[in-house]
Amino acid sequence: MSDAAPTRGPSVEAMFARYGPAFRWLVTLTVLTGTVSCILSSTIVNVALPDITGALGMGHEEAQLLSTGFLAATTSMMLLNAWAVDRFGFRATYIGSISVFILASVLAGIGNDATLMVMCRIAQGGAAGLLQPLSMQIIFLVFPPERRGTAMGLFSFGVVMAPAIGPTLGGVLVDEFSWHAVFYLSLPTAILGLVMGLFFMPGRIAAGAPRAFDWLGSVLLAAAIGTLLAGLTDGQHYGWGSDRVVAQLLMALAAAIGFLVWQGVAPAPLMNLRVFAHGGFTAAALVAFIYGAAIFGSTYLLPLLVQVVQGYTPTRSGLILMPAGLVVAVVFVIAGRLADVLPPWLPVCAGLALFALSSWLIGGVGTDTPFWGLAWWILIGRVGLGLTMPNMNVGAMRALPVQLFGQGAGTINFCRMLGGAFGTNLLSVFLERRTQLHAEMLNASAESSGAMLETRRLLEMLYTQGGLPEVIRRDAAYDFMIRMVEAQAGMLGFRDAFMAIGVICLLAILPGLTLRQKPPGAIGAAR
Repeated sequence: MSDAAPTRGPSVEAMFARYGPAFRWLVTLTVLTGTVSCILSSTIVNVALPDITGALGMGHEEAQLLSTGFLAATTSMMLLNAWAVDRFGFRATYIGSISVFILASVLAGIGNDATLMVMCRIAQGGAAGLLQPLSMQIIFLVFPPERRGTAMGLFSFGVVMAPAIGPTLGGVLVDEFSWHAVFYLSLPTAILGLVMGLFFMPGRIAAGAPRAFDWLGSVLLAAAIGTLLAGLTDGQHYGWGSDRVVAQLLMALAAAIGFLVWQGVAPAPLMNLRVFAHGGFTAAALVAFIYGAAIFGSTYLLPLLVQVVQGYTPTRSGLILMPAGLVVAVVFVIAGRLADVLPPWLPVCAGLALFALSSWLIGGVGTDTPFWGLAWWILIGRVGLGLTMPNMNVGAMRALPVQLFGQGAGTINFCRMLGGAFGTNLLSVFLERRTQLHAEMLNASAESSGAMLETRRLLEMLYTQGGLPEVIRRDAAYDFMIRMVEAQAGMLGFRDAFMAIGVICLLAILPGLTLRQKPPGAIGAAR
């Protein structure tokens, strides 16, 4: 058998000959359709989490896996994109990924088992991990340098519409039907993307034999991410000093070190470390990591905040995210155009500052915060993220030579999703620990507070007037006071979590200031 891979689908040149300049937009629409399906699935489940966990009897750790498992699988598979495209071509990689996504969505929709649900979410995340870098790679391949920012902006416009309308549609489906329906929402666009891929996706572009698969690197990467997230999840349950958790964290550290060492010497690494020799790319990767932690962490927390603290229905919790999503879709288009005429650091740093401001405002949320007040605070942050993402991606890719585009696209998306996986997990742990701390402090204060004792006495009087026996009314008053303390502690925990998000966004401005690559137009003018 020959080592050379057979041609898998038509070449990019053949597609241009068949469709003309319209091919650029046809293939962009194709990858957009597939990517939107995955992003819709990643965000829509958040509004259904309380219903899913209640129906399947899932604990906090299992429920967390529905989000972090998806993100971890997405992160792990992103670095396989460059190998898959080189080995199988754009068309086969795209069609295979979207087919797995469709199958996993159907199984999740009909499933009633917690383990099956987690496995389906991991499969969905794996498919998303292959698709997202492919989208950036194909756009940078078919568009000339002076139009890549605009193309990324228009692509991002479509991508951001998914989280804009997804939570709202998901909330309606949960309220009107059941949580099962949320897994079917992305199927129409996924099937459309599958059909379009058969017509408009090019095949393999690399000449000669494809590179070998880095089996050792993939195992080490999966072990590092899996054991680290398991350790962070189990830490709350078993204790951070337990043998189980310490072993998981040590295994994660050893696997991570082994992965980085192996990537430096492997003949065909999953992550080409040469991309980090370019300072602009390294800075963009650090911004991407923090960006991922902020956007995925806040997207995980917001539906829980409004449902737990303010008592919103799933539909109402989705509606509060819609204004911000619709506005940021327009911002993405503007930000893409800015990437063609401005150095990336300006919109990136401005965007991060806006998101930090938004997080600080949400950090003052209370049970009486009005709907539109909170919606405006969320909108400010999403505008900031809209300015950041296209310019961050363009700045990262602009710092690389053409031969590293494939590795660069996978690595920058890997950094963003790695930040999302860790950010969601760490913020969940931080929220739980801060809530426990506030509950302990409030309980200690309540035991010595005259006002709390007076409130309990008044409650007992009300229960007496209602005809409750003495043994019941004392317990009822105590239970009511406990629920009040828990609700207050939960609100304070959410406040602390959003303050933490604001702080890490401000820290991301430091590497953002180094993204000073000149746009193609400015370089041409200088010449």
